[in-house]
Amino acid sequence: MTTLAESSEIWPAGNGGAAASAAFAQPALAPLTALQKLLLLLGVVLFDWLFWRENAGVNTLVFTIFVVGAQLCMLPRHAAVRRSGYFWLAVAGSLFGGAMMAVYGSGAAALACAASVLMLLGYVNQPHLKLVLYAGLTAAHSVAHAGVRVLRGVRAPRPAGAGVRRGWFYGRLFLAPLGVLGAFHLLFAVANPRYEALSSRALAVLGNWLAQLLPDVSLGHLLFFMLGFVVTAGVVVAVPVHLFADHESRFGEFVRRQRDRVASFGVRRPDFRWKSVRALDLRKEFIAAAAVFGLVNLLLLVVNAIDVHWLWFGFEPAPGFDLAQFVHEGTYVLILSILLAMGIVLWFFRRNLNFYAPGLPWLRGGATVWVLQNAVLAVSVGLRNYYYILHSGLAYKRIGVCFFLLLTFFGLVTVLLKIWQRRSAYGLVRLNSLAVYAVLLLLAAGNWEVWIARYNLQPRFRRIDIGFLLAMPARVLPTLVAQRALLARVPLTGEDEYGTVVTVSAAKAQARLDAAVATWKSRYAAQADWQGRTYADWHAYRTLP
Repeated sequence: MTTLAESSEIWPAGNGGAAASAAFAQPALAPLTALQKLLLLLGVVLFDWLFWRENAGVNTLVFTIFVVGAQLCMLPRHAAVRRSGYFWLAVAGSLFGGAMMAVYGSGAAALACAASVLMLLGYVNQPHLKLVLYAGLTAAHSVAHAGVRVLRGVRAPRPAGAGVRRGWFYGRLFLAPLGVLGAFHLLFAVANPRYEALSSRALAVLGNWLAQLLPDVSLGHLLFFMLGFVVTAGVVVAVPVHLFADHESRFGEFVRRQRDRVASFGVRRPDFRWKSVRALDLRKEFIAAAAVFGLVNLLLLVVNAIDVHWLWFGFEPAPGFDLAQFVHEGTYVLILSILLAMGIVLWFFRRNLNFYAPGLPWLRGGATVWVLQNAVLAVSVGLRNYYYILHSGLAYKRIGVCFFLLLTFFGLVTVLLKIWQRRSAYGLVRLNSLAVYAVLLLLAAGNWEVWIARYNLQPRFRRIDIGFLLAMPARVLPTLVAQRALLARVPLTGEDEYGTVVTVSAAKAQARLDAAVATWKSRYAAQADWQGRTYADWHAYRTLP
């Protein structure tokens, strides 16, 4: 915020339109420092060397170390962000996500690493940010403008003639239209297959022409090099983004008693408009909340009693019972009811009802009972998922339901904090976003595909979905090879191109497994570079016969 002394220095002296335009003119762009230029050049070369025609693996860890090191080198010793716990959490998360990419190379690890790096750049951009989502959005906005910021700062050499300077100006001027053209080209290529085929042939002709003109440079490599420049510019150059930090600064951790939007000059936002309907006073709002909590608590008590009697003790599905439909429909509906209940509690405890002394103890008691009953309902959802896993095996969505329930329990605890400590919705969003980030890091640390394969390859299952297991990453192959005998005894299933479940013979499954092992081993042996390798793939290659 600009002080009075600063404003007196910035505001131009004198009157007139020229002085006013000078006052509101955008400040000149600060030139890049020598360290930024060095890191920009190093980052572009490193990005191209690590990722061109390579899978994600050790290269992600190396580039993440570069990103973290670059931020720590560019930050002043007494920078405010160095005292932020969120910044150091993002640093640790970035390095952890990069390490898990080097170990497993999974999609969860890639997502955790990318989210952590965005958080890191966001907190460097605005050190006072707390919300994880706002830090990521701040970083994304800064990265999107960093490349243009660097190009705007580039000037033609001073000794160059007028023609060179004119060409340099128009060259920079057409960069933005070319970027817009490329974005719309990608959208149309995805939406229209005929346009995609035609544009592919046109780009192939252009690439062949460039290959003849520049034998050592391809069009794809040139575009990838430009991508590396955009990514590295977003890492090295921070374009200040105040939008999300300003929006977050309006919120507090706790609800405060307020009197606003009434016909009085004693409030911040007075409202003198004629109202034909009177505002709901606290007593009537308390009656409505008490009725909702009382009636829904009775209804939820009946539902929980049925679930406890039916699911908690000695549940066994009857012959012909469709367990998949029972779990899918029931789980989604119950999760929706839990989220709706949390939203209703947040609505009633959003403002001055937190300070209604005559009925606050009863209101808190009813809301607490409702939250605890929703916790019992979440346990019932978990039991449905558990029975499904017990009878049908593990899958990605079933693991996702487990972690979602974990977040649900944490969210219910934060709702209790809101009820009893008058915490604001902002405080709940901040805590729950940190919980989501922690779960993302936990997902990145798991070798889930191997664990799924080991669990599903048990003789107690009536059938095994071999198509699902063969579609997993290559690190699952040693587990499948070790269970060849089981695959010959248990009925196997898969899905055809239309998603219909079909029976797969043991001989065909063995042939598909042998082909998958041979194909992957030859591909891995042909991979001479180390950038795209992972520890899990290296271990699988050494384990396979």
